[in-house]
Amino acid sequence: MSDSFDSIQAQRRARMQAGLAKRYRAERNFRLLGLGAIVFSALVLAFLLISMTSNGVAGFKRAELRFEVPLKGQLLVDASRLQQADPLGALESAGLPMLVDSAADAALGKDGSTYLASGAWRDLGARIIAHPDLLNEDKIDVSLPASDDLAAAQRGGGERALQDAAYNLGRKGQLVRAFDWGFLARSDATSPQAVGIWGALKGSMLTMLVTLGLAFPVGVLAALYLEEYATRNRWTDLIEISINNLAAVPSIIFGLLGLAVFLGLFPNWRSAPLIGGMTLALMTMPVIVISGRNAIKAVPPSIRDAALAMGASPVQVVFHHVLPLALPGILTGTIIGMARALGETAPLLMIGMRAFVASPPSGFTAPSSVLPVQIFLWSDEIDRGFIERTSAAIVVLLVFLLIMNGLAIYLRNRFEKRW
Repeated sequence: MSDSFDSIQAQRRARMQAGLAKRYRAERNFRLLGLGAIVFSALVLAFLLISMTSNGVAGFKRAELRFEVPLKGQLLVDASRLQQADPLGALESAGLPMLVDSAADAALGKDGSTYLASGAWRDLGARIIAHPDLLNEDKIDVSLPASDDLAAAQRGGGERALQDAAYNLGRKGQLVRAFDWGFLARSDATSPQAVGIWGALKGSMLTMLVTLGLAFPVGVLAALYLEEYATRNRWTDLIEISINNLAAVPSIIFGLLGLAVFLGLFPNWRSAPLIGGMTLALMTMPVIVISGRNAIKAVPPSIRDAALAMGASPVQVVFHHVLPLALPGILTGTIIGMARALGETAPLLMIGMRAFVASPPSGFTAPSSVLPVQIFLWSDEIDRGFIERTSAAIVVLLVFLLIMNGLAIYLRNRFEKRW
C-alpha cells in the first residue's frame, strides 16, 4: 500500500516538475521573442536612418564650377554703394554678369559661360556685398553653380558632348560636387541647382506653432472638464464616443473640413500657415484629449483628497495638484499628435499648400509650403537632381522631428513628479 502511495506521489512530483519546466521554458521563449522584436525594430530603424542619410548626402551637394575672376578695376562701383539699397542691382549695372561670363569663357573654354547656371553671378555678388574689400583684389577664386544640363551630365545623363565636357572639367578639378549651404537658406525654384528648403521649413515651423497653440490648450481643458467636472450622462457618453471616432478619422477628411470652413471664412489666406495650423489642430486635438484624460485619471485619488483636506478649492486641486502630475502624460500624447501632424500631406494639399512659393513666408497669413508637401512635389519631378534634393529634404524633416520630440521629452521629464 505504501509503495503504491509513494509511486503516486513520485508521479505527481514528476508532473509538477515537468509543468514547472514547461512554464520556465515558455517564459524564456517569451523573453527571447521580446528581445528579438526589439532587435528587429532597432535594425529596421537603423536601416531607415542609414539609407536616408546616405541618399540625402548627395542632395546636400550641387555641381559647381571653379575658376578665377578678375575684379580690380573691372567694376565701376564704389564700395559705399554696396551699403545702400539694392546693392545686387548696382553690381548688375556695373557689369558683374558679363565679367563672370567672360572669366568663365577664358578659364573653361569658349562655351564656359553656357556651363554656368542662370544667375550664377548672384552668388559672387552676395560674396562681394558681404566683403566689399574683394573689389581691390586682382583675382579671386570663385565656385559658382553649374547649369542643370552640366550637372545631369556629371551624373551620367544628358548629351554625349556634355558628358565629355563634364569629364574633362572634372579631371581638371574645375567641376566639383560641393556642399551647398544655400540649400538650407533658399526656397523653392524650378532648377534643382537653385532649390532650397528654408521656405518649406519655415512654413512647417509656423504651421506647427499654430497647431500647438490651438490644439494643446483646448485639448487639455476639454480633458480636464470631461474627467473632473462633467457629470456622467447620455450627452457626455456621446461626446466621448465622438472624440474617439475623431481620433480615427482619415486625415483627408479634416482637409475637406478646413477647405469648407476655414477657407470659406478666410478665402484670401489660401496656403497660409494659419489655415494649415487650424486644420491640423482639428486632427491633433482628439489625440490630446484622449491622452490627457488617461493621464488625469492616473493621478491617485489620495492627491485630491489630501488637497481638499488642506483647504484647497476644487479649482485649486485641479490646477495646482492634478494637472502638474498629469502633465508628463499629456505631453506624451501631444508628442504623438504633433509628430503625426508634422508628417501630414493630404489635409494640407486640400487647402492649397502645394503652390509654388519662391520666397519664405513673411508671417502666419502669407502663402507657404511645408516640408511633407515639398517632398511630395519634388519626388514627382523627372530630373534626377530633384530626387537627390528629395532625400535631403527627408533628412531635414527627420532632424526637425527629432528636435521637436527631443524638446517635448525634455519638458515632460522636467515636469515629471513621482509620488
